Amino acid sequence: MDLRSPVLRPPEGRSWHKHTIIGKTVIVSLIVIATNVIGNYALKRGLSQIGGVESWSPMPYIHAFLHPWVGIGVIFMFAWLTSRLSLLSWADLTYVLPVTSFSYVLSAIIGAIYLNEQVSNLHWAGISLITVGILLVVLTYPETTDEHGPLTDSDHENRMIE
Repeated sequence: MDLRSPVLRPPEGRSWHKHTIIGKTVIVSLIVIATNVIGNYALKRGLSQIGGVESWSPMPYIHAFLHPWVGIGVIFMFAWLTSRLSLLSWADLTYVLPVTSFSYVLSAIIGAIYLNEQVSNLHWAGISLITVGILLVVLTYPETTDEHGPLTDSDHENRMIE
């Protein structure tokens, strides 16, 4: 197996197009990450302005939904959910979850910069480990099965472009 290039290709003889699956996975992954980060930021900003919502009554939550920042957050989180559903429809869960966890890294940076949250050195170390894990997963192909069933070890070895 040649590890010189991080550009991956599907196994030979498969009916789907390598550029299509990789291209749409990259685009939709970026949408999932962006909508998650923006949605969480907007929710946090709105909820910080309203104060705590701790009640068994639905009224405080309904009131929270009416706040503009919370409303924006809900819209982005809905976009996050639908784009994530789309991504999971063709890419493996074991690929999607680690790759889209880059939103944790960006959320920490956004929280530190725009929400003035204090991020400890231990948190930054954890965020660094998440980033390394993401980089390792990105080097793999987004699916391990196709319409013919599970891919074999030789299929995995043929994925690297030489």
